[in-house]
Amino acid sequence: MRLPRLPDLPVREHLDDVVATLDAHGTAVLVAPPGTGKTTLVPLALAVAGEGRVVVAEPRRLATRAAAARMASLLGEPVGGTVGYAVRGDRKVSADTRIEVVTSGLLLRRLAADPELAGVATVVLDECHERHLDADLLLALLLDARAGLRPDLRLLATSATVAATRLAEVLGGAPVRSVQARTFPVDISHVPPVREERVEACVARAVRGLPVDGDVLAFLPGVAEIRRTAAALDGIDADVLPLHGRLPAAEQDRALTPGPRRRIVLSTAVAESSLTVPGVRAVVDAGLARTPRVDHRRGLAGLVTVRVSAAVAEQRSGRAGREAPGRAVRCWPAGETLNRFPEPEIRTADLTRLALDLADWGTPDGTGLTWWDPPPEGPLAAGRAVLRALGAVDDSGAVTARGRAMAGLGLHPRLARALLDGAPAAGTRLAAETVALLDDDTLATGTDVDAALRDLRSGRGRAEVRRLERLVPSARGTGAGAAEVVALAHPERLARRRATGGGVFLMAGGTAVEAPGGLADHEWLAVAVADRTPGAQHGRVRLAAAADRELAERVGAPLLADDDEIAWADGDVRARRVHRLGAIVLDERPLRDPDPAAVRAALLDGLRAEGLGLLHWTTHARALRDRVATLHRVLGEPWPDVSDEALLADPDRWWTGPLDRARRRADLAHVDVAQILRGLLDPSVAHRLDALAPERLEVPTGSRIALDWSGDQPVLAVKLQEVLGWTASPTVADGRLPVLLHLLSPAGRPAAVTADLASFWANGYRGVRAELRGRYPKHDWPADPLTATPSRGTRRRG
Repeated sequence: MRLPRLPDLPVREHLDDVVATLDAHGTAVLVAPPGTGKTTLVPLALAVAGEGRVVVAEPRRLATRAAAARMASLLGEPVGGTVGYAVRGDRKVSADTRIEVVTSGLLLRRLAADPELAGVATVVLDECHERHLDADLLLALLLDARAGLRPDLRLLATSATVAATRLAEVLGGAPVRSVQARTFPVDISHVPPVREERVEACVARAVRGLPVDGDVLAFLPGVAEIRRTAAALDGIDADVLPLHGRLPAAEQDRALTPGPRRRIVLSTAVAESSLTVPGVRAVVDAGLARTPRVDHRRGLAGLVTVRVSAAVAEQRSGRAGREAPGRAVRCWPAGETLNRFPEPEIRTADLTRLALDLADWGTPDGTGLTWWDPPPEGPLAAGRAVLRALGAVDDSGAVTARGRAMAGLGLHPRLARALLDGAPAAGTRLAAETVALLDDDTLATGTDVDAALRDLRSGRGRAEVRRLERLVPSARGTGAGAAEVVALAHPERLARRRATGGGVFLMAGGTAVEAPGGLADHEWLAVAVADRTPGAQHGRVRLAAAADRELAERVGAPLLADDDEIAWADGDVRARRVHRLGAIVLDERPLRDPDPAAVRAALLDGLRAEGLGLLHWTTHARALRDRVATLHRVLGEPWPDVSDEALLADPDRWWTGPLDRARRRADLAHVDVAQILRGLLDPSVAHRLDALAPERLEVPTGSRIALDWSGDQPVLAVKLQEVLGWTASPTVADGRLPVLLHLLSPAGRPAAVTADLASFWANGYRGVRAELRGRYPKHDWPADPLTATPSRGTRRRG
């Protein structure tokens, strides 16, 4: 193989250095922005310089085909000769192929089947900076293979961003080579959406506001937004072309080929880095991208729309300056702060498929592998739990024969299960059609699975159906429909309509979802796709098929359970025997003799939810708790903490007597709390309660007046005339806590407040006496309170 005359791209003058570096070290990192030629020129140079096949791993099928086509054209050959490619369902290679471009996912399958990668000399991991899940796993497994079976395997990781330090560390301290792009100035402006304007309307407005010279590349988060933007641009003097990974190859090629008229290419993230869209002079960036997320609590996983990172925004705008000065319009406010880099998918995505790949590799928990970022333990454990339910791994986490067969299909384990088990039930053709729809929900324009399948049979997706049919033995089926195939993939999404109506269904996994249109008329659904908008009360069904209870119980058999449920619900103890499918109650009946321990737990839940006010609190009981609480605060142990929190944290110390006989809310209202509180007192100090924290205090007149213990200090509200002759304030708690005196007028209104009676007599009494003499002239207000005789009466004698 000879290297042809290569185009004058920035990486060309660095090719010898890249090849020599890889030869010397075995691993290397190449940092080169889009447009430098790293994807197409470097593999050619590596193939010319050495023996064996060069495999280039791309994150997307569209980029895989485009890279192979470009390299083949540089050699003046058709694809499938020296340069070939392989994506799921499509492969063009021959015995002469020296460079094969593949998707990361396909190379994972190949590596699992042949860990030595026989005949492969070099693997190029392109666009590592995008941090796709398959690419991160592929890097870890290739490093593991290189450490054992293939120490001679050369690895070159390429990145369009400069954050390559960590990547070089993962590759064992690999040298880093950098190439600078030759770009033209790009004028960046911001056109944020106006109030309540959808992003596609904002993008269309920005496109219409551009000068008419040169092609436009607009970035949108998904296929639906591309369709709506195209509709909003109807009538514009240009060819409006979609570009995304689900398009037929001919339509993708049309978007990547210059045309006779001005073009407006509406693209997802596929055009960010490894693809070249020629003729672009302007970029309009919605600033959004679809990224995988999983909500483990609600059992919902899928793509969510997020703001792009600063690195991605820079790559997108740079597309406008590839061939000449350009402009970029960003559809978000100029002052908005973006994250520096995109979040790695391994931190946010559903890890079920990764867990199966790890089990198939022989390391179920991923230990022993070198990771860029290791998989989080919680999501990985959740993925392994799904695999156990599917029979793909055993209890030890080791892959089963069924799991190995599922891994070999190249589908998500849920879809692999649906295809393997759905074909015998629904027939191979219907199972393949349904799985194709589940794997690419852009094939559905509505929410009904059966209607979407009718559209699929007359539109795109048929090639994928034929590919899936070839993966499993032919079967005619036993009469099952598409709903059964959907349920086999997602049994936890079997859903039953709630009795309250309103189109709200409860899924077996416990999440409530709203079904639109005609789907809401069915009692049962097999939900294929559901999501939830942040802040919304319920999830939303995006794609589902009508089902019935018989199907639900058959497919969801592992979720069936019969339980005795004793719980606090709707303000009382509910005891029932329940037959359920996951969270869905199928049948129930009252439980006549519930377990006493479970009843106690339910009553405690009720007390925790609604408070100890459910018990019978007399005035005496409340005062008793206040007295004990004060002694606990002032004197400490052994006086107990009787706060709600402390009592509910340790119910064993007080749940006795009438509480043991309680069975429902009404029984709690007959439980005397005073008896419970006295039972909490340590016998060694219980007899001192009245001395340390008396209910009443005797004042100089002989009256015994109740103390108020509800505050930080006990309060004695007493008429001033009854404490005449009292020289000092009383104390409680062994003299540690003074009593706060509320000295009252003859009418019972506060005249003074003091915790230091001696100071009051000396300093404050004179002013209070003068005021009270004016208001109550018929009452006796002695000049010397210390020697005066206290009186309960209010009038002068005689």
